[in-house]
Amino acid sequence: MQSGAPSTDHSHSPGGCQWIRTPAIVYSTHVATTLIPILAHILFYDFPVKPHPGPQTNQERWLLVSIYAPYLLVPVLLLLTMLLSSKYNSTSKPGSTSGKAKKKN
Repeated sequence: MQSGAPSTDHSHSPGGCQWIRTPAIVYSTHVATTLIPILAHILFYDFPVKPHPGPQTNQERWLLVSIYAPYLLVPVLLLLTMLLSSKYNSTSKPGSTSGKAKKKN
């Protein structure tokens, strides 16, 4: 019995969708650079006690940083995977020409 949905088995294997490289780089860079000022704010800002108290002790600050840390680490790992993995880097085959070269001919 088929569900009628198209099969996307190739997308579940690493390197199966090379088109995802650029959006993943943009997304991971955006999230990682957003988290840096957030973590700096948590660590260095002098939070008021009233009306909405923030972390007051170093232990509270590091606890909050540890809660936010996965939101930095996962995008950094994604970015490193997209930049360093040969499965996601596009390389042209020997003898093939790029789209610009074909247009000039």
